[in-house]
Amino acid sequence: MLYDAYEFQRSLLNTASSMASFGAGMWSNPANPFSYFGGGQVIASALEVFAHASAPRGKPAFGIDRVEVDGREVAVQEEVVLSKPFGDLKKFVREGVEGSPKLLIVAPMSGHFATLLRGTVERMLQSAEVYITDWHDAKLVPTAAGKFDLDDYVDYLVEYLEQIGPGAHMLAVCQPSVPSYATVALMSADQHPCRPKTLTMMGGPVDTREAPTAVNTLATERPFAWFEQNVIATVPGMYPGAGRKVYPGFLQLSGFMSMNLGNHMLSHWEMFKHLVRGDGESADATKTFYDEYRSVCDMTAEFYLQTIDVVFQTHKLPKGEFVHRGRLVDPGAITDVGLLAIEGERDDISGLGQTKAALTLATNLNDAKKCYLMAEGVGHYGIFNGSKWRTRIAPVLEEWIASNG
Repeated sequence: MLYDAYEFQRSLLNTASSMASFGAGMWSNPANPFSYFGGGQVIASALEVFAHASAPRGKPAFGIDRVEVDGREVAVQEEVVLSKPFGDLKKFVREGVEGSPKLLIVAPMSGHFATLLRGTVERMLQSAEVYITDWHDAKLVPTAAGKFDLDDYVDYLVEYLEQIGPGAHMLAVCQPSVPSYATVALMSADQHPCRPKTLTMMGGPVDTREAPTAVNTLATERPFAWFEQNVIATVPGMYPGAGRKVYPGFLQLSGFMSMNLGNHMLSHWEMFKHLVRGDGESADATKTFYDEYRSVCDMTAEFYLQTIDVVFQTHKLPKGEFVHRGRLVDPGAITDVGLLAIEGERDDISGLGQTKAALTLATNLNDAKKCYLMAEGVGHYGIFNGSKWRTRIAPVLEEWIASNG
C-alpha cells in the first residue's frame, strides 16, 4: 500500500509540475504584457522552483564525453564490459590512451545512482583507466533474477575484478567500503591473482562505533524488526520488478532531506532569489545538484536489512564476526594490498575514525602499506566531489596508486 500511495501522489505531482512549468514560461514570456509588472518575475520564479522540485526524475547520464589527459583533450566513451541482473561493470574508454593504471570505482548502493560519482570518475580519468559499478534500480529487476544481499554484493565485486584482470586498484566510496574490504580480505586469503593492488576507502562505515553520526543513530535507535515492518515495501505491478520487496528510493530521499531540511530549504530559497534577479547561471547550479540528488533508486530489502544488521547494529566486521556464505572474513589475511583510508573533517554521515578503523583491523599488513588522510574542512560529499576533491584529495589517491603499482 505504501508504494501504491506514493505512485498516486507522484502522478498528481507530475501534473502539478507540468502546469507550474507552463505557468512559469507564461509569466516570463516577453510577449505577455503582465510579465513586465513587478510581480511577474516573482510569480514566474516561484512556479519554476516548484516545477523543478516536483518534476519526475529517472536515471541521470554520466555525460562524460571528453577529458584532459597530459595536457590534451581526449574523447571518452562508455562501454559495458560485464552485465549482471543487479549491476553492470562499466568502463570509460579514453581514445588513444594506454598504459594507465586500472581503477575500479565501487559506487554506493544506497539510494543514489552511480552517476552521483560523476565528478569522481571525471577526475580519475585524467590518470587512470576507470571502471565503475553501475548498480541497477531494484524495482526494474524482475523477481526471476532472484535476491541480492551483502553476500551477492561481494560476489559481484570478485567477478568485476576478475573481468578487469590482475593489477587493478579499487576505490570504495562510502557504503561499499565494508563489502569491498571483505572482498579484499577473502581474495587475499585465497591468494586470488585478481585481488587489487590497493583499496582506497572514502568516508566508509567500517566501524560505526567510532564517532557515531545522526545516520548511525537512526540505524540503531530502533530494533531490527522495526525496519522490516516500516521501511520495506512491495514494488507495484507497473514495474518489471513487481512483487519484489525493496527499500524504496523515495523513502531514502525523505531521510536524506529530513536530516538537513533547513539547508535544503535555504538552497531553494537562494535559487528563487537568483531567478528573481535573473541570475540563471547560479540558479542552474542549484538545479543541477538537485537533479542528481533527487534521482534515487530502490534497494533490495535483503541487502538493506542485512546492512542495517551487520554494519550498523551488530558491527560484525570490526568485531571479527563478518561471515560471507558461511566463511569468516579475516582482515588479517590482507598482507600485500595497500590500504588508504580517507575521511572528511566535517563528515556528518561517516564520523572520523569509522574508515580509519580499516587500517587497524589489517593486523598483518605492514605499516608502509597503510595510509590515512583526514581532509580538513571537507564534508561527506566533498570527499569525492568538488574542488577540494579535485585539488587536494585526488592527488593523494593518484600518488598512492603510483607508489603501489
